[in-house]
Amino acid sequence: MRREDIDQDLRNLAFDFFYWFSRFEFALKEKRFLEKEAIGERAKPDWNKFVKAHRAAYVLSLAGQALLDEKPRRQIVGDPDHGFEDLRFPPNTADLDRVVAYAKTVRNNLFHGGKHGHDQWDDTARMRRLLELTITILAELAALGDFGGDYDRYY
Repeated sequence: MRREDIDQDLRNLAFDFFYWFSRFEFALKEKRFLEKEAIGERAKPDWNKFVKAHRAAYVLSLAGQALLDEKPRRQIVGDPDHGFEDLRFPPNTADLDRVVAYAKTVRNNLFHGGKHGHDQWDDTARMRRLLELTITILAELAALGDFGGDYDRYY
């Protein structure tokens, strides 16, 4: 999809997606879900710590189930062109693990691009659905983590 072919509503939705995704990662850091906690280390959000802390309390929502049903695919190295594959999960993988993996896949695919030749990239209805679902899920996860103002900036 060429930039000039993206309508303003989808542009706004992509901005909203990046805004809420970045707010969520900021909140992860503020709540000390960090990859490394030593003073002087880079403050990098640790999604895995969040998932481990909240896995048992998570209840799959309608948006979460819808994202699981959509099955965003991840880009892989190909020869000569890169391709996409389904995410694979071990048996009995918890719902929260799968929802977070798919949410991060939506982010990676949108941010890093590389969709030439990928049939689903030009499907604006699918892109809109994935973005809307993930925005909803991020709000649900922020509530689960009790992120409050760190997520929504209302202190």
